[in-house]
Amino acid sequence: MTVHVVGGGLAGSEAAWQLAERGHDVVIHEMRPVRGTAAHKTDRLGELVCSNTFKSTETTNAHGLLKAEMRALGSLILACADEARVPGGSALTVDRALCAQGVHERIHGHARITVSREEVRELPDVGIVATGPLTSDALAERIRARLGVESLAFYDAIAPVIAVESIDQDIAFRASRWGKETMEGAGEDGAYLNCAMTRDEYEAFIDALTTADQFTAHEFDHVPYFEGCMPVEEMARRGRESLRFGPMKPVGLQDPRRASRPHAVVQLRQEDRAGRMWNLVGFQTRLRIPEQARVFRLIPGLAQAEFLRFGSIHRNSYVNAPAALTPHLSLRDAPTTLFAGQITGVEGYTESSATGLLAGINLSRLLRGETPVVPPPTTMMGALYRYLREADPRHFQPMNANFGLLDELDGVPPRVLKDKARKRELFAERGLAQVSAWRDAHALAAAVA
Repeated sequence: MTVHVVGGGLAGSEAAWQLAERGHDVVIHEMRPVRGTAAHKTDRLGELVCSNTFKSTETTNAHGLLKAEMRALGSLILACADEARVPGGSALTVDRALCAQGVHERIHGHARITVSREEVRELPDVGIVATGPLTSDALAERIRARLGVESLAFYDAIAPVIAVESIDQDIAFRASRWGKETMEGAGEDGAYLNCAMTRDEYEAFIDALTTADQFTAHEFDHVPYFEGCMPVEEMARRGRESLRFGPMKPVGLQDPRRASRPHAVVQLRQEDRAGRMWNLVGFQTRLRIPEQARVFRLIPGLAQAEFLRFGSIHRNSYVNAPAALTPHLSLRDAPTTLFAGQITGVEGYTESSATGLLAGINLSRLLRGETPVVPPPTTMMGALYRYLREADPRHFQPMNANFGLLDELDGVPPRVLKDKARKRELFAERGLAQVSAWRDAHALAAAVA
């Protein structure tokens, strides 16, 4: 049986390679150059369209741990990136042209892979959709029709996510407006963490926000803003009081430090089941990353904020995975139609490649009559998949690899957990041991890249 992989980017190329190495005949469909995009410049498979770095290789970094797990499973993309590596310190920085050329040549040179240059307008019955953030309008419409109109988004409006241990909870207080919303485990205090501002703090924050340096993206990232996708800095520029009548409205809240209603409030919403990741509600932004850190640390209670994800707004088609897909990221009524890459709701080169790798493994298992498998959530890959499965579909936003996704460490003394560097070493040791054990338990021999 021939397997069809739609999309020749990082995830699609990785998925096609994993399938072919496991004995399946694969057709990889890439619409370039028959139909171009506003981002791509060549017809090469695996072209990198933005940065030339895959981020850190150190396993005490979330992206480095994810890479190490992928290497244990035989990643094609990382093998090609290694060959194209250029000096970049601990980051896996590559010559973009050489990296894409390596992917292109390996895919074209594989005896079991055929490359078809055409736009695909239908979902494959047996295959993987890995069309990335620039999915063609025709295919996107088919996905929307199949999954429901609310299951495919066309813009990322991403707010920053903060590590809970970096929030000063002597300043931030738990409450919901008017006490109307609580959540399991929060008692009667409400579902949100709140950072209250005085008038002077608010005015200083607005000054910093409206004068901060904004990211100027690629042409394909230019967004015709609508109300649900308005950068917080753009809202602030409409008028100094705009945010006080928007995401920073203080109504229904009382600052316990002052026994009065605050002038303005920044609310943080729990992002994960364990309560380790908190989202700055309504703070989608196009500020440059250093500016986000500088400006948002002016918020009372966030002076030492550790950002697990920075905010952004850009063109990006992605599926509401927790609402529409299975745990192995297939259609719920068609387990052999899988999704991989950024269209699943992951962010970043490595994360996209990882979902392609696992999609290839799982489709191969399904075609051999075996059940799909997902690594345990104590691994970075498994934790990403758990997020895509269990995130609140009402507030689902794309996510990249970060340690806030992982299960906490069991049996480790609290004094050790307070040492951030040691804690990350222990996360890495556990993740690498468990991905190897998971690989061996399911006989997932690494493909030869």
